[in-house]
Amino acid sequence: QVQLVESGGGLVQPGGSLRLSCAASGFTFRSAAMRWYRQAPGKERELVAGISSAGGSTNYADSVKGRFTISRDNAKNTVYLQMNSLKPEDTAVYYCQVSTTYVYWGQGTQVTVSS
Repeated sequence: QVQLVESGGGLVQPGGSLRLSCAASGFTFRSAAMRWYRQAPGKERELVAGISSAGGSTNYADSVKGRFTISRDNAKNTVYLQMNSLKPEDTAVYYCQVSTTYVYWGQGTQVTVSS
């Protein structure tokens, strides 16, 4: 079955960096576009970044452009989200997502940006 396992979250000070990882299994990873979403308390889940199956095309929410970078390693079945210049408003649970026949989500990883 499809599994998405996120890791790398934590507490970081404003201006700091984190790298999230999402290890995928149960589907043909190299053929699937991947996405990162986030959900802050009291807010709807929002798309943060997406990457095409081969990694040649990416897209970002306006709020993270220039600060976050999505990438993937198809040999490791893993997608990453490098987050730099973090702000308190980036605090959220971050989820990995893939859409095949169905839409699958990971369990999420908490990112807290606070001094």
